[in-house]
Amino acid sequence: MARPAACLFDLDGLLLDTEPLHARAWRDAARSFGTQLDPARLLALRGRRRHDCADQVLAWIRSDGHRCDGREALLAVRQPIAERLLAQAPAMAGAERLVRSCYGLGVPMALATSSSRAAVELKAAPHPWLELIATRVHGDDAELGAGKPAPDVFLLAAARLRVDAASCWAFEDSPAGAMAAAAAGCRVHVLFTEATQNVVFPLGSVLLASLEEVVLSGYEQA
Repeated sequence: MARPAACLFDLDGLLLDTEPLHARAWRDAARSFGTQLDPARLLALRGRRRHDCADQVLAWIRSDGHRCDGREALLAVRQPIAERLLAQAPAMAGAERLVRSCYGLGVPMALATSSSRAAVELKAAPHPWLELIATRVHGDDAELGAGKPAPDVFLLAAARLRVDAASCWAFEDSPAGAMAAAAAGCRVHVLFTEATQNVVFPLGSVLLASLEEVVLSGYEQA
């Protein structure tokens, strides 16, 4: 497919280099309750909504024999750490160029993220180019059903753009996000990193070492 009907972008680990920061916040928070999060556990959290991650970490804390009084107690420790780290998250290589290229070529775009609206505003503040993506689906969107790896976020993003999800390119970095995009019928582009180099992504996924590899053919300059 040379000409996508739209490009649907994840945010964390795809447009912004936030995943190591998220991992540090979850690792530090879990450690305060006596649980260690190894790389496999941290990878399992990537791409998922905050409350879904919190429920998983809470389950690990309890299965390890430690005590935590609930999701809110865990998030009360985790959120200040995350907010301090994420406020200055840098862009991923090629991210701004790709978004500006889509905008200049008239390719419709939507953000399909597990992050809440407030979290996106925090992380996006230093990156005004993200304002070019006007259509957005957040993890706390009132119209969103299940979070990734369910396809809902991509289906809703495509619906808001009034295009068929099967005609869209979806850009992801996490196993959960790639599964969600594939389930929605999108053509999946995966930005893989050292953390995901051994992950088996959905069949037919386009694997990218950098967003600078993306070429949007089939469009004429607007």
